[in-house]
Amino acid sequence: MWVPILPCICRWQKNDCGFIFMEIIRIKNLTKKYDDFVAVDNISFSVSKGEIFAFLGPNGAGKSTTIKMLTTLLNPTSGEILVDNHNPAKEPDAVRRSFGIVFQDPSLDDELTARENMDFHGVLYDVPDKIRKERVQQLLGFVELWERRNNLVREFSGGMKRRLEIARGLLHHPKVLFLDEPTLGLDPQTRNHMWSYLRNLNQTEGTTIFFTTHYLEEAERIAQRIAIIDHGKIVAIGTVAELKNQTNAASLEKAFLKLTGSEIREELGKGYGSARMHAWHGGRR
Repeated sequence: MWVPILPCICRWQKNDCGFIFMEIIRIKNLTKKYDDFVAVDNISFSVSKGEIFAFLGPNGAGKSTTIKMLTTLLNPTSGEILVDNHNPAKEPDAVRRSFGIVFQDPSLDDELTARENMDFHGVLYDVPDKIRKERVQQLLGFVELWERRNNLVREFSGGMKRRLEIARGLLHHPKVLFLDEPTLGLDPQTRNHMWSYLRNLNQTEGTTIFFTTHYLEEAERIAQRIAIIDHGKIVAIGTVAELKNQTNAASLEKAFLKLTGSEIREELGKGYGSARMHAWHGGRR
C-alpha cells in the first residue's frame, strides 16, 4: 500500500514518485561461512512490501545460501536479517508463517493427489478446515488445476507441478513468496503463463515476490528491482535501467556479464535437496 513519506524513514524506502513502501525484508552485514569458505560476504539490502525483486548471480554466487538464511533453513554466521519484522534465527515460526516458497528442486509428494498435497500443507500451517477448503478450491482454480485436483501428482507434467507448487506456497496467504528458479526447465508458453499468475497475484493481493532465475530476459521483463551477487558479495543493485546505465549495456544480460565476467562457473551443492526438505518439514513438527 502506498503511503506518504514520514519524518522518520529508517524503516522506509523512497521511490521515484516521492512515495515509499515499508521494508518487508531487511538484510544488514549478512555473512555465512563454512570453515574457511565465505559463501555470503557481508551483504546488505532491503526489499519493499509489494515489490517484485530479482536476486541474480552465477552458479555458486551465494543466492541459495542467502535464501536458506531468509527462510530459516540456515543460521547466519553474523549480521542481521528481518523478514516481516521477525528474525529468522530467533523467531522461525513467525517468519515461516509470513512467507511461501517454491524450491528449485521438486518438493511435492508424487503419491498424493493435487488436493491432498494442498491439504497437507494447510494442516502444517494450521489453516482452519473451512478456510482451507475454500482456499484450495480458489488456488487450484487460479492455476487451472481444479479439474485435476483428484489426479496423482506423478501424472502431472513439469509445468503442472510447478503451478501446483506455487498454489501450495500461497495457501496460507503469505506476505512474501520466495521462488528459487521457479521456471527452470519449463517451455516458454508455461513460463509466460506462470508469470501472468504471479503478476496478477502481486497486483491483487500485494504479495512481495523474491525470485532467482538464470533466464535474464525473464528478470528484465518482470522485476521492479534487481540485486546481483557474485562470490558472495552484492556487486550491483537497482532497476533494470539503472543497471544498464551503470554498465553502459544494451540489455540486462550484457550488464550481468560485465558485472560478473564470462567464465563458466561450477555449480555447487546440488545434493542438498532432500536434506533441505527434511529440515523444512522437521521445522514444522
